[in-house]
Amino acid sequence: MRLVTVTRAGQLSLPADVRRRWGARKVALEDHDDYVVLRPLSDDAVSAFVGSFEGKGPSSEELRAEERRQEQAREHERS
Repeated sequence: MRLVTVTRAGQLSLPADVRRRWGARKVALEDHDDYVVLRPLSDDAVSAFVGSFEGKGPSSEELRAEERRQEQAREHERS
């Protein structure tokens, strides 16, 4: 953990090695009442998300097939 000083203007400085590692010029600040979280934001937000959800759920093809199965089941119940 590092300690940084907050100026009277409400500013703080991130250590240079942290800024270099993040490679970001903007951060998101989340206020959690008794603590805050700073997250680096990419200068190119779209590129930052490319591939971030890969392998974390069913494919669009699998979702469409499941929706078709559910629709067929609903149709069967109506008849």
